[in-house]
Parts: sequence; structure tokens; C-alpha cells
Amino acid sequence: MENLGYYNGRYDLIERMTVPMNDRACYFGDGIFEVIYTRNHIPYAMDEHMDRLYAGANELGIQIPLTKQEFSDLLGELIGKVDADEQLVYWQVSRGTEMRSHAPQEALTANIWVTIRPMKLRDIYSPMKTITMEDTRFFHCNMKTLNLLPTVLASMRAKEAGADEAIFHRGPRVTECAHSNLSIIREDGALQTAPADRLILPGVARAHLIECCHSFGIPVYEEPFSVEEMMHAREIIVTASGTLCRPVGEIDGVAVGGRAPDLLKKLQDALMGDFMAKTEAPSV
Repeated sequence: MENLGYYNGRYDLIERMTVPMNDRACYFGDGIFEVIYTRNHIPYAMDEHMDRLYAGANELGIQIPLTKQEFSDLLGELIGKVDADEQLVYWQVSRGTEMRSHAPQEALTANIWVTIRPMKLRDIYSPMKTITMEDTRFFHCNMKTLNLLPTVLASMRAKEAGADEAIFHRGPRVTECAHSNLSIIREDGALQTAPADRLILPGVARAHLIECCHSFGIPVYEEPFSVEEMMHAREIIVTASGTLCRPVGEIDGVAVGGRAPDLLKKLQDALMGDFMAKTEAPSV
């Protein structure tokens, strides 16, 4: 198949699929989602994404009808049905289906929705152009919910400015990007990244970057940093499933970073190497 859409046991090409109007995702964005990439039809970091999905579902009281292993096996089966071996795999669970009511009227079983389409990782070595925006989102950013209107608006603003990403801040404090986490390399060579509180999503790629720094003996500080500190950092790093570890070269038209290229490349090479190793096709 060229691509695939799946909904509660049915699947077809994405453009042929439909979902019920009474799915609570349609009225309220009442659900959570995850995204991974594959190579050689092998998903990268599936277990970590599943752990985050089920943690979010538990916090929101969403009843997923599959175990983690059953869900992972389902995704593996669907991944194998798409021709391209490099794919973007998106899956979400909504609380369930019922007539529109803000408070669910009964215990509901989650709906499972999957889309798979050809896509490669972005070029992680090319610097990104970004803009800054005040973070006006709610205080549940630690859950990967479907309520993404602020992110959509920020992404539209970035596109209009010819930028790749929007960097959110609450007053002077930097939180994260519209659809990525953000870290900096300080003057002392340490990595500093926003704490995993309710103001950011605890990204899987962010966790990989932290682990990579630890393996190289690079100090890591999970502490808030300001816009001013970011602007004067040696390097500014965006992490996400599709970018792994990509530098920022410009913020609001001002050149930034680029002052620790050897350290940056060391981290990039290690993280890309991990992706390649864990998605290598089995030898025949």
C-alpha cells in the first residue's frame, strides 16, 4: 500500500477512510497521540512512546482496549502493509464514541486511529530558522493531547515568517517549541533543558539527548532558562522524533549558536548512529 489509515479494525488508504462524527476527538479533541519513524519497516523507540501514551491515558482516564504489547504488535503489522520502508507512523486514542456531551455519560472504550505514510527523517545537520512566541497554552503540556490549536497557530506564524519552528516562552522563561523540545549548550559546555513539568512535553528524543550527554560525561541541568540565556548560548538544540538533534541557527532574524560545532556534531552523530543501528534490517 502507498499509505494506510486504520480505525478500530478497519483499514484502507488514508484518503478512503472515515470516522464517526460522535468520536469525542471530533468534538473535543478528547484524546492523546504519538508519532514515530521507521526505517526498514522497523519502528524506532516504540516502547518509550507506548509508555508515554499509556501514562497519559491513565492520567486522563482513557480506557485503551489493548495492552501495550498488543498495541505494539498491531502497529508492527500495519507498518508491514505500507510499501515504503521509511515511514511516519501516527497513532491516537480518543476517549470513545457517544452523543456530544462535555462530561462523558458512561464508561467508554477508546477508539484507535492510525495513519502511516512515507517520510524520512529531516536533515538533522542543517541549522533551523525560528521565531519566538509567548506561550499561551494551558498547563497540561506534559500530556500529548489532541488539543493542538495553539501549536497550529504558532506553526502558521512560523511558516509566514519563513521559519522552521516557533519557540514558546512564558515571560522570560523558555518552555519548548511548537512541536519540539529545546535545549541549550551553556558557556561551560553543559546541556541545559527545561524541567519535565506541566509546561513541556517530556519528549522521547529529549530523553535520548540527555542519555547521550551522560554517556559522554557532559553535565546535564534540567532547569529553566531564559530567552536571553538562549540567545547567548553556545548551541541551541531542537529535539523531536523527526529531527533527533538539530541546531538552531537563527531566532527572530538574529544569528545564534554555532559556537560548539564539535560537541554538537558528536551528539548528532551518536544519536543518528543509535537510530540507524536500531532500525537496521536483520541480516539474511
